Amino acid sequence: MTEGSVYVPVPRLKRFLQDALEAMGVPPPDAAIAADVLLAADLAGVHSHGIAHLKMYYNRIRDGLQLPVTRWSVVSETPATAVIDGGNGIGMVVGYHAMKTAIGKARACGIAAVAVRNSSHYGIAGYYARMAAGEGMAGMTFTNAHPSIAPTFGVEPLLGTNPIAFSAPTDEAFPFTFDAATAPWPPRAGG
Repeated sequence: MTEGSVYVPVPRLKRFLQDALEAMGVPPPDAAIAADVLLAADLAGVHSHGIAHLKMYYNRIRDGLQLPVTRWSVVSETPATAVIDGGNGIGMVVGYHAMKTAIGKARACGIAAVAVRNSSHYGIAGYYARMAAGEGMAGMTFTNAHPSIAPTFGVEPLLGTNPIAFSAPTDEAFPFTFDAATAPWPPRAGG
């Protein structure tokens, strides 16, 4: 721990996050999911997608850019696939339910693919891939992102960070997980 740091026990921090999300109008079960994803980011050392994002979610809900109540629905499906509409709700809640759906379908069919539309920022991609690994499966998750990166020799942001993650069980106490973006975040001045 560096000098000047403040240690907050994880359960206390999770309770704070849940309380804050609930105060924004997020239902308790969804607040618990979002708090878990945010804490998983910080505990993995991905501080750019952890608790630091709480203010962004507050601003987005306050400004009507995303809804505090996530009314996701399956709009089409086959035994091994589904398309989920996130209803412009909390992306972490939609991502969680999308992976749960994929896990259930993969258990029945051996493989599954679930696509999501009308969602919002869903935190660290590796969280969802690790959900599948925790069930003894290989999991992959990808998402797009708003333009924030200028292409090579460019000056105007045209590319998103477009995260990609995959995870698989190992013979260790933890799964193998790859979680990265296709561009650095936050963008650095000068490229």
